[in-house]
Amino acid sequence: MFLRQAALFFIGCSSGGVIAAGIFAFLAIIGVFPRMIHSTDSEKNIWLYETLLILGGIWGNLIDLYHLPIFPGGDVVLAVCGLTVGAFVGCLVMSLAETLKALPVLNRRIRLSVGLQYVILSIAAGKLGGSLLYFTKGFGGA
Repeated sequence: MFLRQAALFFIGCSSGGVIAAGIFAFLAIIGVFPRMIHSTDSEKNIWLYETLLILGGIWGNLIDLYHLPIFPGGDVVLAVCGLTVGAFVGCLVMSLAETLKALPVLNRRIRLSVGLQYVILSIAAGKLGGSLLYFTKGFGGA
């Protein structure tokens, strides 16, 4: 029984680490972090940015997994978190919009003569379907 639990623990931690690394690599590749650091002209604080990114990921996971109360006076913290997450999502969307310039290259490489809009629509529909399934079946709730 202990070996089974240890194996599940190892597989779960390894899978989570791989997924987190993939997400952070994706965000780094599309240039969200370097662009934000460069636009604020704060390259000298790169160590602080790296530390806060790691701590923010850990904090968000702990709150999500263990349903920890955020802080007393949670409305203020919730408002601050909402503003910062909104700013981050805005930066992410702008970075993704700039990467859409790569779609014509993808179009030529896979030799897709017509129907690129359907590829993009199917990706968006898949994301919508997954989100609806996630929230309607209660996968995200306690």
